[in-house]
Amino acid sequence: MAENENGTERSEEATAEKIRKSKEKGQVARSKELATASVLISAALSLLIFGDRLAFELSVMMKRGFSFERSVLFSPEYMWIHLSAISKGLAMPMFIILLMLFVISILGSSLLGGMLFSTKAMMPKWSRLSPKAGIKRMLGMQAWVELLKSILKVLVVIGMAWWILGVTFERILHLSVMSLPGSVFEALDMLIWMFLLLCCSMLLIVAIDVPYQIHKHSEELKMTKQEVKDEYRNSEGKPEVKQRIRQLQYEASQRKMMGDVPDADVIVTNPTHYSVAIKYDQLGARAPYIVAKGIDFMALKIREVGREYEVPVMQSPPLCRAIYHTTEIGDEVPEELFVAIAQVLAYIYQLDQFRKGKSGRPKALPNDLGIPKGFQYNE
Repeated sequence: MAENENGTERSEEATAEKIRKSKEKGQVARSKELATASVLISAALSLLIFGDRLAFELSVMMKRGFSFERSVLFSPEYMWIHLSAISKGLAMPMFIILLMLFVISILGSSLLGGMLFSTKAMMPKWSRLSPKAGIKRMLGMQAWVELLKSILKVLVVIGMAWWILGVTFERILHLSVMSLPGSVFEALDMLIWMFLLLCCSMLLIVAIDVPYQIHKHSEELKMTKQEVKDEYRNSEGKPEVKQRIRQLQYEASQRKMMGDVPDADVIVTNPTHYSVAIKYDQLGARAPYIVAKGIDFMALKIREVGREYEVPVMQSPPLCRAIYHTTEIGDEVPEELFVAIAQVLAYIYQLDQFRKGKSGRPKALPNDLGIPKGFQYNE
């Protein structure tokens, strides 16, 4: 397995963050053999496609170049005009071939690793000027791999050339008995096909180099277990900081909740362990909703704030537990509890009217408010 500079084993696969940062630095898997083979094969194919047109324009250029009047020799200005005139036909096929090579050179380089432009990769690295680092690179594993690839390329090209010469030997000998210009066209056609086959032999090197470069890049990006932990800590935050943030968020939500208690219509209690504050806004809400709830100390604080702001507090353990366990702050109460809530709100309204002297004392609420079995929770 790979090791970093201090000898620690890099056994962990690179994280998405490590891969992203490496791309920003221009560190991606690249294959020079793939780019070279792409350019050479495209050059051979372009000559195969446009070779006839190119040969024809060259022959026309040669004929016109050696066909002129004697007076032209004494006119240098006319020589430039004559040269530009005979070169026009050659410009188009040459432009197409060069354009194809330009496009393929870019695409070939980006087939492995994709299109990438990094300003960080362009910055000078003074560490590369170190003689020690240079000697280390010259004698390192990568240098031996490059040497092996160079030897393999020479052997593959020589082997392919030997095979091509063996196959076309009789055709080459036959050129000596052919008449002009047929022998020239035949020789050019053979050369183009030979060139194409030699270029295609590079695909064997590409098939070996591409997986190697991918594997090499993956090994270079591997991380130690400590690096993975440090990256996770940096991205997710330290546990102490996260805990402190959650605590502050909880305290803020509790302060907001306690600030809404004075607006409640009624506080239903357990009476000791649970408290829920309910509000019913006939104009803004479809049903009663919860503005605060809590247990133990928070339940006590809700009751204290309610009494301070003269919010009615009543005991109904089954209803209080049902609301607490089924409804979150800001949510409307379940439809199954509408009847029970309606009885409580009606009782609170009648009690308020009685205190104002507008009606008689209301009847006490029954112990059983009709809580459905699915909403009955034991303390």
